[in-house]
Amino acid sequence: MTIKDIAKESGYAVGTVSRVLNNHPDVSEKARRRIMEVVERNGYIQNANAKNLKQSVNSSILVLVKGARNELFAALVEQLQGLLNKTRYTLLVDYFDEDTDEVLRAVTLCAEKKPLGILFLGGNADNFQRSFERITLPAVLVTSPAEGLDYPNLSSVTTDDFEASVQAVQVLLEQGHRHIAIIGGRPSFSDVSGSRFAGGRAAFAESGLPADHLVEYGEARFCYEEGYQAMQHVLAEHPEITAAYAIADVVAIGAMRAAQDAGRTVGKDLSVIGFDGLALGEYLTPRLATIGQSVERLAQEATDTLLDVIENGAPARRVTVPFTVIHGESVGPAPKN
Repeated sequence: MTIKDIAKESGYAVGTVSRVLNNHPDVSEKARRRIMEVVERNGYIQNANAKNLKQSVNSSILVLVKGARNELFAALVEQLQGLLNKTRYTLLVDYFDEDTDEVLRAVTLCAEKKPLGILFLGGNADNFQRSFERITLPAVLVTSPAEGLDYPNLSSVTTDDFEASVQAVQVLLEQGHRHIAIIGGRPSFSDVSGSRFAGGRAAFAESGLPADHLVEYGEARFCYEEGYQAMQHVLAEHPEITAAYAIADVVAIGAMRAAQDAGRTVGKDLSVIGFDGLALGEYLTPRLATIGQSVERLAQEATDTLLDVIENGAPARRVTVPFTVIHGESVGPAPKN
């Protein structure tokens, strides 16, 4: 039985099943009970334990997930599980909040779990500069760049967040929008947030529009609820905005709901573009315009990079995964005054 089989039988999404199996806290009790009923009935835990007993004690890969409610990372964990299930390695997954120091977390868990390598899903360069020298294992930063972090055991697999954000804001500018907001995660917690804000800011500056026509709100974690709250705040303080770049799809989806609750029609009198390309965006009304990055490609490159270092002693490398601009229905022409 696979995770997909459990999802089908339980009636819940694969991502939800993955979170339950990895003791993720952000799952309803009803979903947890139902999924565990299916797991126990089919002997999934016993089979997984039997597999683990046959493997070397020291064959685990530690995955550190910076952002307990980040849907992109949940999808990445699912992909990583599928890839590593085909190898001799097991996956240890640890979720924590965005303001946690991921490197110190890794130091503690490496001492306890003795993994062979580490995959960091999200990260902050300051944390790595302060403490990463304490880690000697091969490691890969996934979705965050390792540029400027000159550690021989640290690789990165990422998208060009800056350039992708330039293009996201250009989409809004090309539709005639002149009062734009950028909303999302705290740049002080995440290098990805910093790069995406900087890219959006650069595109707006290039347009020659007055600087005060751009609103920045960087106090939202990567989740629906805080995207909703961010848009509420922006609309209350700056009702003149006609478009928003939300630096993650989960933030964009929350922002769209807040806009609709405020009486704005998304795609007509308020446009929203996100970032990530989550499958859910295709099923919203209106469909979400976004920057698409391939979860499958990110997971494959991260896995290949880490295992090449572990098994072959390959040097650390920097991999950039291409992105695409997805033109959805949530972006339309700026409304006429």
